[in-house]
Amino acid sequence: MADSAKLSLSLFDYHLPEALIAQHPAPERVGSRLLVLEKNGHYYDSQFSALPQLLRAGDLLVFNNTQVIKARLQGQKHTGGRVEVLIERVLDEYHAIAHIRASKAPKPGTDLLFAEGALILTVTGRDDALFHVRFNQPALAALEQYGALPLPPYINHTADAEDEQRYQTVYASEPGAVAAPTAGLHFDENMLALLQKQGIQTAFVTLHVGAGTFQPVRVEHIEDHQMHAERYVVPAETLALIEQTRAAGNRVIAVGTTSVRALESAAQPELTQGLTLSNGDQCGDTRIFITPGYTFHYVDALITNFHLPQSTLLMLVSALAGIEPIRAAYQHAVEQQYRFFSYGDAMFIEKNS
Repeated sequence: MADSAKLSLSLFDYHLPEALIAQHPAPERVGSRLLVLEKNGHYYDSQFSALPQLLRAGDLLVFNNTQVIKARLQGQKHTGGRVEVLIERVLDEYHAIAHIRASKAPKPGTDLLFAEGALILTVTGRDDALFHVRFNQPALAALEQYGALPLPPYINHTADAEDEQRYQTVYASEPGAVAAPTAGLHFDENMLALLQKQGIQTAFVTLHVGAGTFQPVRVEHIEDHQMHAERYVVPAETLALIEQTRAAGNRVIAVGTTSVRALESAAQPELTQGLTLSNGDQCGDTRIFITPGYTFHYVDALITNFHLPQSTLLMLVSALAGIEPIRAAYQHAVEQQYRFFSYGDAMFIEKNS
């Protein structure tokens, strides 16, 4: 088993032609291709619509029910200078932390004006690259009214009506993410109903995806990388279903790397500042960094999209399947012109046990 302290960033690099970065979703949610990577390293091409054939009655699919908020704001300072704000996390009804792009970094006490002054954000402090801001009205409602959907940096168009619908899972219910849990974008209501009829169990976690999910790793030795923090909740009901599923010898299948991070954080709360609430829910802020050599506690398989070169998410899937099987599968995906990243095709990955 690999030791992350000896792993270099170059192990997680690959060449991706820009033309393979999907700029728009497939016409139908279930219309993407699916590359299946088995536990023995063998892979083959399939379609996402064939997913039910890969699942067995009693398997448990765990979805992230976070909802993407309209976290991007365009406005100006009192001086007239332009400013762009990307909310990283809403802290409470009126407060948030944010990335702010301006000609000069705003100091505490600075008012930022949006929608011709209808919305005002006051800078109250700063922690490294993130600013603390106070809204002059309830934050989530204000973002819904005045904000724009924050598409990933590799999508080269501004959010439109198609994105408002398709850059959101059909089961999103907990507002707070600034990026979609993209593996879930492949599921529609018909697919979910079909899985239920097949005896596939479903459960939910919440992990509010931050903009840091797109942050590149800039250190050569990956153990030196600092992960961004994300808020997660794993309900007691989900934890109970996991225990029942594993006791019955069935599989826990995470839908997306965000579900993996939530589940594995809940499995070891002592490492992630996690708390157990009075109702049994596990919650906390996690900086969990899953790299080759990691021992998975809850996850047996993963449904996921293709990830950026040298990214922490590519390291996570390499931990699940093995570095070389992932490298081979990705090379095959490039050669076969799969569609990559948020609006791209999917993989079904079994844990290399």
